[in-house]
Amino acid sequence: MKPPERIARDQFLADRHGKTFADVLNEPGTPFDEVLSFFNHAERQQRMEDAEIHHDRAPLAGVVRELESEPVLGRFFETADRRRSTRLRQAIGVLVRLIMERRGWVTTGKKGSLGVRSATGPLSQDHNTGGLALWFIRAERYHRVGGVHFRSTRERCADLGGVGHHRERERTEGGAPAADAGRQP
Repeated sequence: MKPPERIARDQFLADRHGKTFADVLNEPGTPFDEVLSFFNHAERQQRMEDAEIHHDRAPLAGVVRELESEPVLGRFFETADRRRSTRLRQAIGVLVRLIMERRGWVTTGKKGSLGVRSATGPLSQDHNTGGLALWFIRAERYHRVGGVHFRSTRERCADLGGVGHHRERERTEGGAPAADAGRQP
């Protein structure tokens, strides 16, 4: 396992996007130090990479349930006003980017789903009603600099000629599908 990429407050604030979240780092009661501590672990960073490599999910998907179950973070998301909660979630996205870039990944410009929000309206809740995460809706996707470990299912399917390719080939080549091989007419 690779050693963790440790991000400190000053390194976060030195980033072009991180510096726009100085309010999050400096606002009393916002648990950003706990967030830094959470993400500065080798096992969690490996799970973030594994989410992209093996599960075709955003890196945050590899740790989001554990992150949300941290007591101080859970309480913050439950009690903070919408603006503060949103700002912390955005700052977490910047932190994930810093870690992934240091580990050799770049952003794709696409987002991956983490949750399903309830219907919007004046009485709607600020948390999700389904999906992987309670407080996060989407997260940035990444790809490894210099290539990926595995090709996507879409790419592999295209090589096979699309959905149902084996049935069409069996029909045109005169072979019986495997499920029908032992049946009597």
